Amino acid sequence: MKNQNISHFHDIHVHAATVQEWSQDYNQLTAGLAESSLIQLTTPRCHVFREQINQRVVQHGVAPRGKMCFAVPITVPGTIRMQGREVDDSSLFFLQGGEEFMFHMPLGMELLAITFERDLFEQALAQTASAKEISQLLRQPVIKVSTQRYAEARHRMLAAFSQALLSEELDNSQDREMALEQTMLGELLQLMTDPACDKQQRTPSSTRSYIVEKCHRLATAQLNNVPSVDELCQRLQVSRRTVQNSFRSVTETTPVNYLRSVRLNGVRRTLMSTPASRLSIGDAAAQWGFYHLSHFAAEYQALFAELPSQTARAAIGGCALA
Repeated sequence: MKNQNISHFHDIHVHAATVQEWSQDYNQLTAGLAESSLIQLTTPRCHVFREQINQRVVQHGVAPRGKMCFAVPITVPGTIRMQGREVDDSSLFFLQGGEEFMFHMPLGMELLAITFERDLFEQALAQTASAKEISQLLRQPVIKVSTQRYAEARHRMLAAFSQALLSEELDNSQDREMALEQTMLGELLQLMTDPACDKQQRTPSSTRSYIVEKCHRLATAQLNNVPSVDELCQRLQVSRRTVQNSFRSVTETTPVNYLRSVRLNGVRRTLMSTPASRLSIGDAAAQWGFYHLSHFAAEYQALFAELPSQTARAAIGGCALA
């Protein structure tokens, strides 16, 4: 293969920065040391990666431009929301290149992601009998497919991915690369052309997911003046109970804990991307709305299992996330 990488991490921010071509932030929501794995294969026209994270995480970013991006959940251990839609073990994720996304990933979830060059995917799509119907279906970020056939396709895709990893040392031919690309393309297109897949499905984003995502954006837009939960309720013109219930349903925590965790993750990224000589911990915390250093340090340690002073800082001219 053109590029193969197998990595294990104890920090979700380093993990997120290591996923090739994706511009995204991972925010850890549950307390404790993060442990994750990331296995990547890249061919000239396709990028495949398998990831697993032991903590609950919200992913926010932009899909690679000029690509067609799919993800296949391998394990679904809890509540999942992709672009505001509820996900189960018969859900296929899809993003257009350049599309902004938000994905709520539960503890221990594992998924397989496949990103194709747009031209490659569109050429394969044009050769199917259901090209127009599938193009219509791909307006949805979550596509429900046949549970049984999805399980079979998932098994074959994982086997092809594992075989490609094993053959790396033995064979670096273009035939191997094309075989992986064609297997992934074929399985995904077959799932969507299958008669059991409803081509007219339209799954709307839930109101609860909208409230959570709107609060997430508002709380990170004005870092020096972070709105309280009551202020967020006023801006969204909803009751505090509605906001509380929305966060419980989507994130399995309270709005206060969720928004604090997102801001703590922001501090962590800031610390890891700046040298200690250029930005103090106190100033980094203040940038994200934390002004009481002792309280901040305790909350930071409770979430990440280390003090802010123990977090790796960037070297001069470098970045701990690189």
